[in-house]
Amino acid sequence: MLLLNPRNMTRNYPDARSREIMEKTIAFFEKKGLTKLKEDFNGAVWYADFLEFCKTEGIFSSMMTPAQQSKEGENAVWDTWRVCGFAEILGFYGLCYWYTYQVSVLGIGPIWMSNNQGAKAKAKQLLDQGEIFAFGLSEKEHGADIYSSDMIVTKLADGSYTATGGKYYIGNANKAAMVSTFGKMAEGGENAGKYIFFVADSQRPDYKLIKNTVYSQNYVAEYRLENYTFTEADVLHHGDDAWNAALNTINVGKYNLGWASIGICTHAYYEAIDHAANRHLYGKTVTDFPHVRQLFTDAYTRLVSMKLFALRAADYMKTASSEDRRYLLFNPMVKMKVTTQGEEVINLLWDVIAAKGFEKEPYFAMAAQDIRCLPKLEGTVHVNMALIIKFMANYFFFPAKYPEVAKRDDGSNDEFLFNQGPTTGLGKIKFHDYRIAYNSYDLPNLSVFKEQIALFTEMMMKTPPSAEQAKDIDFLLTAGEMFTLVVYGQLVLENAKIYNVETEVIDQIFDFMVRDFSKFALQLYSKPSSTPGQMEQCLKMLKKPVVDATRYNTVWESHVLKMKDQYSMPK
Repeated sequence: MLLLNPRNMTRNYPDARSREIMEKTIAFFEKKGLTKLKEDFNGAVWYADFLEFCKTEGIFSSMMTPAQQSKEGENAVWDTWRVCGFAEILGFYGLCYWYTYQVSVLGIGPIWMSNNQGAKAKAKQLLDQGEIFAFGLSEKEHGADIYSSDMIVTKLADGSYTATGGKYYIGNANKAAMVSTFGKMAEGGENAGKYIFFVADSQRPDYKLIKNTVYSQNYVAEYRLENYTFTEADVLHHGDDAWNAALNTINVGKYNLGWASIGICTHAYYEAIDHAANRHLYGKTVTDFPHVRQLFTDAYTRLVSMKLFALRAADYMKTASSEDRRYLLFNPMVKMKVTTQGEEVINLLWDVIAAKGFEKEPYFAMAAQDIRCLPKLEGTVHVNMALIIKFMANYFFFPAKYPEVAKRDDGSNDEFLFNQGPTTGLGKIKFHDYRIAYNSYDLPNLSVFKEQIALFTEMMMKTPPSAEQAKDIDFLLTAGEMFTLVVYGQLVLENAKIYNVETEVIDQIFDFMVRDFSKFALQLYSKPSSTPGQMEQCLKMLKKPVVDATRYNTVWESHVLKMKDQYSMPK
């Protein structure tokens, strides 16, 4: 079974420690039980019990220590596959637990990417002690616009530094042992206007914790430094290296958001199908109603495609190198596309369970709240789309040849992720021919989707965006949605081969893909700036999926409905 079931852990792990981490984490939450989980969530209780568990079991230390920083015999590696599985499990039980891990990943990233051996040694020692980390990047007035940082650092005559400025929306910043903080050198001094990354200590008196910006189990802080003194021993990066470390750290961490979404949706699905399949209305089981079956089938196929895409993206993350940077397209799509699909899955399920989705006892109300967060973190959907559309021309029109990427569940350390180099040159990145994946199956809805792709690429060649449209973010975002559907389908198809996904499920996936493509084509047609030529092409892209009752019923009986009575969290 592709989807996570805590009662039947079928995923392959290459070593005993990885499996131990996953099984012990599941056991922690299963013992905690749903009632206590919800009580802590509703009461905004700091997750001290989870952090103590992770400390006792050495989980964060194993998960967040690259092999080059590990001790002999420790079996600590930074393995994207292992990270994905852990993020999925944490999302399955509660986003707050995932969040403290996620922001620790971000906080320690600039440290591992630095040449500061003292900071690395300290970080390793603190990890072993069960400490957490924070990533001081965003600011209240500038958000993700890190060009405009107001964290001003001044170098003093004795070689030390002072920092003054605030950071906003910083997870773990109340308890983090090391806060990787991004700033800018003061005007008029040495290296004026250049960027700097340094480590701050959240427990020092000149580190001013102002408030928690959310009402949650999480502590998402606003903090301020006022003449905060530090030395070169606390500096991680100078100049362009600081800029690169900020963006490359986000590259390491952002795919985790998609995996949290997969975990949330999977748990919610179990609850929803059990509720509907055991509820009777008007002399029928709720799952007997045709519209309910459609909602569940759509939710199921979207969830399966989320996991297929994210798993395949992880393969490309693990294969990444300075010669193969395809991950820079697939990675933000796990963050952007998988998380928005997660919202869609929860909406579909909510339409079935209705008022049940508001009740305090089930998991679902927590899932419905948490799922909204993920598209907004680590850069909004729009920020990530602005990055993604930079790859469109090379993806469609200038393919390159690469060795085929295999399933990467080998447990190897992903050393390149901490040595990604400059963040420039995105326009030079090439991709393998997407048509290889699309020609690997002959299925009715896949054929319709391929027609839509051909019409879209034809539009790009015949009526490409004008100079004005190229500056119109609203126009480009919709075109970008159509582009991402093509990339999404490509990796789903690649992984369907690897996992031997049944053809009826694949074709049902492309049923919703055809509908989604048509939706965005209609949106592009309706844009104020769209030209008559573009509008004509968009109308041609409006397609209806192929109706096949036999296929649909097989998916319903053999896949969707089989999810019932498979998992229920202990009370």
